[in-house]
Amino acid sequence: MSSTPTPSTPQPLAGVRILDLSRVLAGPWCTQTLADLGADVIKIERPMKDGVGGDDTRGWGPPFLKDRDGHDTAEAAYYLGTNRNKRSITVDIAQPEGQALIRRLAGQCDVFIENFKVGDMARYGLDADSLRALYPRLVYCSVTGFGQTGPYRERAGYDYAVQGMGGLMSVTGERDDLPGGGPQKVGVAVADLFTGMYATVAILAALRHRGATGEGQAVDMALLDTQVAMLANLGANYLATGVAPGRIGNAHQNIVPYQVFETSDGHLILAVGNDSQFAKFCSVAGRPDLAQDPRFIKNADRVRHRATLVPLLADILKSRKKYDWLPALEAAKVPCGAINNLAEVFSDPHVQARDMTVSMPHPLTDTLQLVASPMKLSATPVQYRRPPPLLGEHTDEVLRELGWSAAELAALRKTGAI
Repeated sequence: MSSTPTPSTPQPLAGVRILDLSRVLAGPWCTQTLADLGADVIKIERPMKDGVGGDDTRGWGPPFLKDRDGHDTAEAAYYLGTNRNKRSITVDIAQPEGQALIRRLAGQCDVFIENFKVGDMARYGLDADSLRALYPRLVYCSVTGFGQTGPYRERAGYDYAVQGMGGLMSVTGERDDLPGGGPQKVGVAVADLFTGMYATVAILAALRHRGATGEGQAVDMALLDTQVAMLANLGANYLATGVAPGRIGNAHQNIVPYQVFETSDGHLILAVGNDSQFAKFCSVAGRPDLAQDPRFIKNADRVRHRATLVPLLADILKSRKKYDWLPALEAAKVPCGAINNLAEVFSDPHVQARDMTVSMPHPLTDTLQLVASPMKLSATPVQYRRPPPLLGEHTDEVLRELGWSAAELAALRKTGAI
């Protein structure tokens, strides 16, 4: 379980303040990453009105956080997983007073991030052009489904739809001619998550540019752009050949054998990445002759003769139990692995040794368990300073800290702007 470094430990983004008007996943994933690295992230949420308010994901459960008596709270696990190390304030940006508040806050921040539909922020006078005219040093990041330009710019963007539109579902899932064949989405919202990570990189680059020139800039991030980019080798395959790759199940388009195989008591992943590893596998399997077969010596040969080789290997792998194969293959340095459920993942001794869970105090419960950051920095380690905030938990704290008087806060509260 991860431990928290002492507050005196330096953090790379200490002193960077981020005004976060994003909701759901892509934007919050970005800002949680920046917050883990020390940025002060001020999360702007809708005030509660008629039972509705805050980031939508607060209600995306069950499961919900349990309180000290074991009862469900209003904090969904989904929200908790993407919002640690932030401070929450409530602002109604539909009101002129709320817009003025955000405008004033932006002048005290380094980064402004939002994921409203194209044109929404301009209606409030909070778009990139308006705010950067006031604050030229501001880095303004917009996260949308389709970007600020192009024929789809005004469409709402959702991860599931983008996985389909961006080609990922055309290469994910079993082959159409096999049982269960057809398009499949990935089990987590990868277009959102990758967009959040690309946005993180872009913001850091923009901050680096500002440090060198004194000038901020607009960052235009789109889920569809990201999905197209993350097609990676499959996108390159298409551009090189003009042939669209199809679904191939748990196999690999360019490497054989690199897929799931059934054993006598379960399944394992065999991930042979080169010809030497294939020869080692054949030795462990008791079939060194396969590594000398002209059809299978080189990976390119194995790809061309996939339909012949894979059934041979499938029969061989079914001859032994999963945990007979795995230690033998690992000893021979043949890449392989089990297929774990999440209970097995979090009980795995290596995952535990890598501190991939973190325990944090929370106002509603004694111990909140979260997935930890994967970033391991030797000199500036990630710190877990704050649990995911309650709705509006820091409204007074943040606004007083940044110059609002008690009378101003009272007036804003009276109008419902906060």
